[in-house]
Amino acid sequence: MRHNKKFNHLGRTASHREAMLANMAISLIMHKRITTTVAKAKALKKFVEPLITRSKDDSTNSRRVVFRYLQNKFALKELFGEVAAKVGDRPGGYTRIIKLGTRQGDAAQICFIELVDFDENMAKTTTKKKATRRSRKATKAEAETPVAEETVTEAPAAEEAPKAE
Repeated sequence: MRHNKKFNHLGRTASHREAMLANMAISLIMHKRITTTVAKAKALKKFVEPLITRSKDDSTNSRRVVFRYLQNKFALKELFGEVAAKVGDRPGGYTRIIKLGTRQGDAAQICFIELVDFDENMAKTTTKKKATRRSRKATKAEAETPVAEETVTEAPAAEEAPKAE
Protein backbone atom coordinates (compact mmCIF):
# COMPACT_ATOMS: atom_id res chain seq x y z
CA MET A 1 0.00 0.00 0.00
CA ARG A 2 1.11 3.55 -0.58
CA HIS A 3 -0.59 5.38 2.25
CA ASN A 4 0.53 8.98 2.64
CA LYS A 5 3.15 8.75 -0.12
CA LYS A 6 2.20 11.60 -2.42
CA PHE A 7 5.61 12.82 -3.56
CA ASN A 8 7.12 11.44 -6.77
CA HIS A 9 10.78 10.65 -6.11
CA LEU A 10 11.56 10.58 -9.86
CA GLY A 11 14.04 7.71 -9.40
CA ARG A 12 16.64 9.98 -7.79
CA THR A 13 18.22 10.55 -4.41
CA ALA A 14 16.88 13.43 -2.33
CA SER A 15 19.87 15.68 -3.03
CA HIS A 16 19.80 15.00 -6.77
CA ARG A 17 16.06 15.59 -6.92
CA GLU A 18 16.32 18.85 -4.97
CA ALA A 19 19.11 20.14 -7.22
CA MET A 20 17.25 19.14 -10.37
CA LEU A 21 14.02 20.83 -9.27
CA ALA A 22 15.92 23.98 -8.29
CA ASN A 23 17.61 24.11 -11.71
CA MET A 24 14.31 23.54 -13.49
CA ALA A 25 12.63 26.24 -11.39
CA ILE A 26 15.41 28.71 -12.29
CA SER A 27 14.98 27.88 -15.98
CA LEU A 28 11.21 28.27 -15.74
CA ILE A 29 11.51 31.66 -14.03
CA MET A 30 14.11 32.95 -16.48
CA HIS A 31 12.60 31.59 -19.72
CA LYS A 32 8.89 31.50 -18.72
CA ARG A 33 8.42 28.15 -20.55
CA ILE A 34 10.42 24.91 -20.59
CA THR A 35 9.97 21.48 -22.15
CA THR A 36 10.29 18.44 -19.91
CA THR A 37 8.61 15.17 -19.06
CA VAL A 38 5.14 15.16 -17.54
CA ALA A 39 6.33 13.58 -14.26
CA LYS A 40 9.04 16.21 -13.81
CA ALA A 41 6.63 19.00 -14.72
CA LYS A 42 4.15 17.87 -12.06
CA ALA A 43 6.91 17.70 -9.45
CA LEU A 44 8.19 21.13 -10.56
CA LYS A 45 4.70 22.60 -10.24
CA LYS A 46 4.57 21.56 -6.58
CA PHE A 47 8.07 22.98 -6.08
CA VAL A 48 7.74 26.36 -7.79
CA GLU A 49 4.18 27.49 -7.01
CA PRO A 50 4.85 28.09 -3.28
CA LEU A 51 7.93 30.11 -4.27
CA ILE A 52 5.86 32.30 -6.59
CA THR A 53 3.29 32.77 -3.82
CA ARG A 54 6.11 33.80 -1.49
CA SER A 55 7.38 36.31 -4.06
CA LYS A 56 4.15 38.33 -3.87
CA ASP A 57 5.33 39.66 -0.48
CA ASP A 58 8.59 41.45 -1.29
CA SER A 59 10.31 41.40 2.10
CA THR A 60 13.81 40.49 3.17
CA ASN A 61 12.59 37.31 4.83
CA SER A 62 10.70 36.20 1.72
CA ARG A 63 13.76 36.79 -0.42
CA ARG A 64 15.93 34.76 1.95
CA VAL A 65 13.45 31.87 2.05
CA VAL A 66 13.20 31.74 -1.75
CA PHE A 67 16.98 32.11 -2.15
CA ARG A 68 17.43 29.08 0.09
CA TYR A 69 15.63 27.01 -2.58
CA LEU A 70 16.89 28.63 -5.79
CA GLN A 71 20.46 29.76 -4.99
CA ASN A 72 20.49 32.10 -8.00
CA LYS A 73 20.34 35.86 -7.51
CA PHE A 74 19.37 36.60 -11.12
CA ALA A 75 16.38 34.27 -10.93
CA LEU A 76 15.50 35.80 -7.56
CA LYS A 77 15.54 39.29 -9.06
CA GLU A 78 13.37 38.14 -11.98
CA LEU A 79 10.94 36.35 -9.67
CA PHE A 80 10.46 39.24 -7.24
CA GLY A 81 10.41 41.82 -10.05
CA GLU A 82 8.67 40.89 -13.29
CA VAL A 83 6.96 37.64 -12.26
CA ALA A 84 5.57 38.93 -8.95
CA ALA A 85 4.18 42.03 -10.67
CA LYS A 86 2.22 39.94 -13.19
CA VAL A 87 0.84 37.39 -10.71
CA GLY A 88 0.08 39.84 -7.91
CA ASP A 89 -3.70 39.58 -8.26
CA ARG A 90 -3.86 35.85 -9.11
CA PRO A 91 -4.85 33.65 -6.15
CA GLY A 92 -2.93 30.59 -7.35
CA GLY A 93 -2.39 28.37 -10.37
CA TYR A 94 0.66 30.18 -11.70
CA THR A 95 1.80 27.41 -14.05
CA ARG A 96 0.20 25.52 -16.92
CA ILE A 97 1.17 22.07 -18.25
CA ILE A 98 0.51 21.43 -21.95
CA LYS A 99 1.12 17.85 -23.05
CA LEU A 100 2.96 17.40 -26.35
CA GLY A 101 3.04 13.63 -26.90
CA THR A 102 5.85 11.12 -26.63
CA ARG A 103 9.58 11.57 -27.08
CA GLN A 104 11.13 9.74 -30.02
CA GLY A 105 13.97 8.04 -28.16
CA ASP A 106 12.33 6.49 -25.11
CA ALA A 107 8.60 7.21 -25.63
CA ALA A 108 8.45 9.35 -22.49
CA GLN A 109 5.46 11.69 -22.22
CA ILE A 110 6.76 15.23 -22.77
CA CYS A 111 5.08 18.58 -22.15
CA PHE A 112 5.51 22.33 -21.84
CA ILE A 113 5.34 23.86 -18.41
CA GLU A 114 4.89 27.61 -18.53
CA LEU A 115 3.99 30.58 -16.41
CA VAL A 116 0.34 31.37 -17.13
CA ASP A 117 0.46 35.17 -17.29
CA PHE A 118 3.39 35.26 -19.72
CA ASP A 119 1.81 33.36 -22.63
CA GLU A 120 0.29 35.91 -25.04
CA ASN A 121 -1.24 33.18 -27.22
CA MET A 122 -3.39 31.84 -24.38
CA ALA A 123 -4.17 35.20 -22.75
CA LYS A 124 -7.82 36.19 -22.78
CA THR A 125 -7.11 39.90 -23.16
CA THR A 126 -5.30 39.57 -26.49
CA THR A 127 -8.10 37.88 -28.41
CA LYS A 128 -9.17 39.83 -31.47
CA LYS A 129 -11.44 38.90 -34.33
CA LYS A 130 -9.96 37.93 -37.63
CA ALA A 131 -11.24 39.68 -40.72
CA THR A 132 -12.29 36.99 -43.16
CA ARG A 133 -13.59 37.10 -46.69
CA ARG A 134 -16.97 35.94 -45.52
CA SER A 135 -17.40 38.89 -43.18
CA ARG A 136 -16.37 41.33 -45.93
CA LYS A 137 -18.97 39.86 -48.29
CA ALA A 138 -21.55 40.13 -45.56
CA THR A 139 -20.89 43.84 -45.15
CA LYS A 140 -21.18 44.35 -48.92
CA ALA A 141 -24.43 42.38 -48.97
CA GLU A 142 -25.86 44.51 -46.17
CA ALA A 143 -25.01 47.67 -48.13
CA GLU A 144 -26.74 46.30 -51.26
CA THR A 145 -29.80 44.84 -49.53
CA PRO A 146 -32.46 46.91 -51.41
CA VAL A 147 -30.97 45.98 -54.80
CA ALA A 148 -30.99 42.30 -53.91
CA GLU A 149 -34.66 42.41 -52.91
CA GLU A 150 -35.64 44.02 -56.21
CA THR A 151 -33.76 41.34 -58.11
CA VAL A 152 -35.55 38.60 -56.19
CA THR A 153 -38.97 40.07 -56.96
CA GLU A 154 -38.19 40.50 -60.65
CA ALA A 155 -36.78 37.01 -61.14
CA PRO A 156 -40.06 35.07 -60.67
CA ALA A 157 -41.83 37.42 -63.08
CA ALA A 158 -39.16 36.81 -65.70
CA GLU A 159 -39.51 33.04 -65.26
CA GLU A 160 -43.27 33.13 -65.61
CA ALA A 161 -43.15 35.04 -68.90
CA PRO A 162 -41.38 32.28 -70.91
CA LYS A 163 -43.76 29.66 -69.52
CA ALA A 164 -46.77 31.60 -70.84
CA GLU A 165 -45.38 31.80 -74.38
